[in-house]
Amino acid sequence: MDVRIDSYATHDFAGYRFRQGKALPFGASVVGNGVNFSVFSSRATACSLVLFENGAPLPLVEIDIPPEFRIGDVYAITVFDLPIEDIEYGFRFDGPSDPHRGLRYDRTRIVADPYARVMSGRDTWREEPDWTNNYQHRSRVSFDDFDWEGDRPLEHHMSDLVMYELHIRGFTAHPSSGVSAPGTFAGLREKIPYLKRLGVNCVELLPVFEFDEWENSRTHPDTGEWLGNYWGYSTLGFFAPKAGYASTGRFGMQIDELKTLVKDLHANGIEIILDVVFNHTAEGDHRGPTISFRGIDNSTYYMLTPDGWYYNFSGCGNTFNCNHPVVRALVVDCLRYWAAEYHIDGFRFDLASILGRDQNGAPLANPPLLESLAYDPILSKCKLIAEAWDAGGLYQVGSFPAYGRWAEWNGKFRDSARSYLRSKPGTIGEIASRVQGSPDLYSSRGPSTSVNFITAHDGFTLADLFAYNEKHNDANGEGNRDGSDDNESWNCGAEGPTDDPAINALRLRLAKNAMVLLLFSQGVPMLVMGDEFGRTQHGNNNVYCHDNELAWVDWTYAETNAELFAFTRHCIALRAALPVVRSPHFPNALGGEGRDADITFLGTDGGAAEWAGWNSVLAYRLRERSYRDGTPGDELMVMFNMHWEEQYFRLTPPLDGSPWHVLINTTMPSGTDAFQPLDAPQVTGSSFIAGPRSVVVLISGSRLH
Repeated sequence: MDVRIDSYATHDFAGYRFRQGKALPFGASVVGNGVNFSVFSSRATACSLVLFENGAPLPLVEIDIPPEFRIGDVYAITVFDLPIEDIEYGFRFDGPSDPHRGLRYDRTRIVADPYARVMSGRDTWREEPDWTNNYQHRSRVSFDDFDWEGDRPLEHHMSDLVMYELHIRGFTAHPSSGVSAPGTFAGLREKIPYLKRLGVNCVELLPVFEFDEWENSRTHPDTGEWLGNYWGYSTLGFFAPKAGYASTGRFGMQIDELKTLVKDLHANGIEIILDVVFNHTAEGDHRGPTISFRGIDNSTYYMLTPDGWYYNFSGCGNTFNCNHPVVRALVVDCLRYWAAEYHIDGFRFDLASILGRDQNGAPLANPPLLESLAYDPILSKCKLIAEAWDAGGLYQVGSFPAYGRWAEWNGKFRDSARSYLRSKPGTIGEIASRVQGSPDLYSSRGPSTSVNFITAHDGFTLADLFAYNEKHNDANGEGNRDGSDDNESWNCGAEGPTDDPAINALRLRLAKNAMVLLLFSQGVPMLVMGDEFGRTQHGNNNVYCHDNELAWVDWTYAETNAELFAFTRHCIALRAALPVVRSPHFPNALGGEGRDADITFLGTDGGAAEWAGWNSVLAYRLRERSYRDGTPGDELMVMFNMHWEEQYFRLTPPLDGSPWHVLINTTMPSGTDAFQPLDAPQVTGSSFIAGPRSVVVLISGSRLH
C-alpha cells in the first residue's frame, strides 16, 4: 500500500509529534491527521508555535520550529493528533528590537496568526476579558464543512441594486426589534422578511471581521456610560468573523452562523457586501498593543517613516503597507477567502485611497493592489466599492484608479443633495449632474460607478439632517469636538424635537424629498438602517463609541413614523418598476431641448432651465425609448421645487402623445403622496402646482394606456 511520507512525524517534543510543514497556504490548515501551521516573517531569527487549551491562561506546549523547517521567510510545521476543536494557537518570534529601523520583535509576546480563520478572546459581546492574560486575541483552527445546498453569489447587475447599510449589532439590539438573538447574525436573519418588505436587494454590513469592542473603552466622565469600539473599524483578524456578533460565538460557531445568514439572504434575493478595513489595524501607533503584525514583521506590514515611526494616513495611528508584495498578497488572499468560502457578493473599502499609496505614502499612478483586485479571477464578479478618500487629505471621488471595475461612494452626491435640499444657493447645476449619475465624474465609467447616498453610518441620520443645525456629540465624552462640523443640515426652525406641527410637517416633507432624489437618480442608491422611518441619534453625528439606544434602531419608529416608511417603500418599489431611473448608461443629453434627448432640463415655463445661482427650482424630462427586455419605455417629468413658495410648472405633452399621470407629490398626505403606475391619477390641464419645498414626479408611457 502506498503511504504519504509527509503524514508521519519526524520529530517529537513533550509528547507532541510533528514534522516540516507546507509553506502554502499560510495560516492553520487541517491536513490528514494533523494541522499545518505556516507563517511569514522576513526579519525574525526564530519562531515558536504556542498551543493552548481553549481559554487556558498558560500554554500546553511551546514548540520551537527547527531552523530547517524554515523555507525562505516562511516557518512551516505540521503537528499531528491535535484535538482541533479544543485548542488555540499563536506564535513567539525572536528578532532584533530596533524601533528606529522599524524592528519591534519581543520574545515575551505571543502574537496571533494574520491568516487565522477563527479568533477567540472576545467570544461574547462586551463580556469583560481577563486583562492579566498575556495573549488576549487567540487564533483557532477552522473547519470548512458548511453545506451551502447549491447557494452561490447572486450577481445582480450593479444598476439594479438598492443598498441598505447596517450595523449587525445596532440593527436588532434594541428590545423593540422582537428577535430571539438580538445584536447578532442570527438576529439579522430574523429580519430578512422586513428587508424584503422594504424592497432592498443588497445589505452592506459595517465591519464584521474580528475586532475588540473594548479597544479604547472608557466611561463618560459625567454620565458613567460605557463607551468603546462599537463600529468596529479597527481590525484584529482579516479572515475571522466577529465572534461577538454570533449568538453561537461562545461555542466557536460564528463561521456557520454567518454563512447561514448569507445563504438565507441569497435565498431571498438579497446580496451582501462587507465593509472592509485594510487601511490600518488595531495595533495603533508605537503606544498601541502588539497583537499580530507588529510582532511578526513590523517594517513589512506598516508604512514607516525613515526613522521608524508610523505614517498615519488612516487617522488611527498606523497605515497598512498595502502595496508591499507580501501585504498585497494577504489582502488578495483575504478577499478571495471571503468570496469563495462565504459567498460574499462584494466589498466596500474603507478609506480606499490609502490602498493606492506607496510605502512612503505617495499616491501611485498604477497601484498594484487595486489592479490586482480588479483583475483577480476569483473576485471577477464581486462588487468593488471604494470610499475614495483618506485621512491624509487624498480625495479621489471621480478619479479613483478604477480599471473598469471599481465603483465609488459618491461623496459629492451627498454634499450636493444636502445643500440643494436645504435650498443653498449655487447648487442647481451640481444637482442636475447628480441626478444623471454624475457624468461629470464618471463619463467614461457609467452611472453604476456612483454609489449615491445622502446619509451613512458616519454623520447625521436623515431625520437629524432636518432637525439640527449643529452636531450634539456631548455623549461621546470629548467635549463635542469629535465628528464633522460641516453637515449641510437645517433644523427647519427649531433645534431638535418640537411640538410645532408646521415644522414637523416640513421635516417630513424634506425627508420624502430626499428619498425621491436618492431613489430616482441614476446610479446606485444606498439607504442607512432606520432612515426609512426616521431613526434619530438626537443630533449626534459620530456614534462610533455607543452601544446603546443612541446607536441602535428603535423599531417603534416604524409605527410612529409609518407615513415616511410607507413612502420610502413605495419609492423603492417604483425604482424597481421603472428601469428608466436605473439605466446602466448615462441619459443622452445631446440635442439640448430637442426631442432626441433622453433627458431635457426645463424651467417652470416649459422652456430652457434657469442655471443662475439663486435658482432653487429644477425640472427635467427623462425617457427610455425601450427597456432591456424590449418593452416600450416610460417618460418621466420630475419637478424639484426647493423654493419656500409654491411654483407653477407649465407642462408640455409627453413625446408619445399620451397624458401625464402623478406618481409622486410630496406635498400630499399619506395615501395620496405616491402611486404605482397603473393607479396614478391623470393630470388635467397644461400646468401643475408644486407646493413649497416639494418634489413632483409625473409619468407617461404605454403601460398607462
